[in-house]
Amino acid sequence: MTASKAPVIYIQFKNRVAVPKGKTVLLRDVAYLIADDAWRERLYSIPVQTPETSDGNLLLIDLLTVIPRIHGLVPDAEIQPIGEGRTIVQIVGPAEGKKPSIALFVLVWLLLFFGSALTIMNFHADVSMQEVHVRIVEMLTGRRDEHPYLFQVAYSAGIGFGMVIFFNHLFKKKWNEEPTPLEVEMFLYQKNIDHYVVHEEYSKLSSGSTAQSGREDKP
Repeated sequence: MTASKAPVIYIQFKNRVAVPKGKTVLLRDVAYLIADDAWRERLYSIPVQTPETSDGNLLLIDLLTVIPRIHGLVPDAEIQPIGEGRTIVQIVGPAEGKKPSIALFVLVWLLLFFGSALTIMNFHADVSMQEVHVRIVEMLTGRRDEHPYLFQVAYSAGIGFGMVIFFNHLFKKKWNEEPTPLEVEMFLYQKNIDHYVVHEEYSKLSSGSTAQSGREDKP
């Protein structure tokens, strides 16, 4: 008579998830599983953590938290992690349903428009772009024009067109599937934030464990 083989559970944590405030975080919220059909749904329904007010709006859930809960349901399970063994859970409040403010949108648009325009104008003033345009037109036409408006209009249109091509975005339309430079910067920014949150959460856990150990050592 052969012994039954221990079930193998493959687990991969999601990168970052959002959970409504007041909801218990389930395993299905934070990870993907590959397991036997008889266990998969029950595993997905395992409660991982119930957020409290003192936890703030960010939680760190790692494999060491999940393994005991899985073994509580499947004691002899062999757990095989895939990828990083942790994820960040963001606790979000209920949607308030407020419509976007048109006045705020117009204000932000004006700030960005005039801020960008002044930046370009100041750069052109620093490098004497006006004199450069005059000299280029003189080289092309053989006569000096102190106000080469036609050339400057074409140059301005070229700047706008070049920015559209560089950022790979025009309103909601993208020219191809490549990420825009802004999307890449936002991705790197979010990644750095996640690394910082993970570091801080592990530091809190380490400090809490040290304090608990010190209290237990006291007579």
